[in-house]
Amino acid sequence: MENKTGVVLFAVGLICLLAAILIVAVDFYFRRRSLRRMHNMIQSAIDGTFRADNFDESLLAAMENKLEEYLAVSETRMEKAAAEQAKTKTLIADISHQTKTPIANLLLYTELLKEEEEVKGNETVARLESQVERLDFLIQSLVKLSRLETGILVLHPRKNTFTGLLEEAEKQYADCAREKGLYLHVLIEEAKGVTACFDPKWTLEALNNLIDNAIKYTQTGGVTVSVKPYKLFVCIEVADTGIGIAEEEHAKIFGRFYRAMAVSDEKGVGIGLYLVREILRQQSGYIKLDSEVGKGTVFSMYFPTDSDTGSG
Repeated sequence: MENKTGVVLFAVGLICLLAAILIVAVDFYFRRRSLRRMHNMIQSAIDGTFRADNFDESLLAAMENKLEEYLAVSETRMEKAAAEQAKTKTLIADISHQTKTPIANLLLYTELLKEEEEVKGNETVARLESQVERLDFLIQSLVKLSRLETGILVLHPRKNTFTGLLEEAEKQYADCAREKGLYLHVLIEEAKGVTACFDPKWTLEALNNLIDNAIKYTQTGGVTVSVKPYKLFVCIEVADTGIGIAEEEHAKIFGRFYRAMAVSDEKGVGIGLYLVREILRQQSGYIKLDSEVGKGTVFSMYFPTDSDTGSG
């Protein structure tokens, strides 16, 4: 009798064990299937091939349904963002195209007026020319900035030396500095053999902006451009002996359209430094300012020595 009871208990225990194993196996199967489906959803979203009708809603758990809903909404938002970017791209192209001819004609007419022998109001003509040039500069700057910010223009930083960059900048601004009675020292020899990751075209744009500002706001002395290598970054310094920037304005100086009080009457639109910062940001670089009123200014642009630096 006891043997039979033992056999029954053993059989019941074995059945319970098998049932438990079966339940765990079934649960594991459904969990794994759900995870696999969610993995496929996310992967298809990453690949850009996600479609809500790819998955049978009746077979998914509540979490899967929520994930599907989220991915579908994200897909819609991405499509809207792409459409808005396309509109922005078209608008920028239209502005650039439609304003190019009128501005060119205005500049041409002012040149013709200046050449006439008995033209009255030469001062007015000169002011008109200055304002047209300012408008042209503003439009071109806004177009460049908008293309950078919206991703229409993408920078392509790669390993480069600095010698060509410095030579081009010196060539463009040597005469300008000389005409104003300033020196422009570009220390090209010290930069030989130094490399970093940057986009040559847009980095030259940034460097030119800094040199242009330095010459514009310096009355005596001059401007020195140098390259300083560090372990993870390489720095291009643009140092001037100009009017300097008040400490309370250091945090504001890179803002869009911001102009320091000391130069508010000078020619300019207040977008150059903002553009410089954006160019550096898109290359995993950054810019620093060191300045004191009456003692000059140093702008330091930092570029990563390799493509992985600053990626975090």
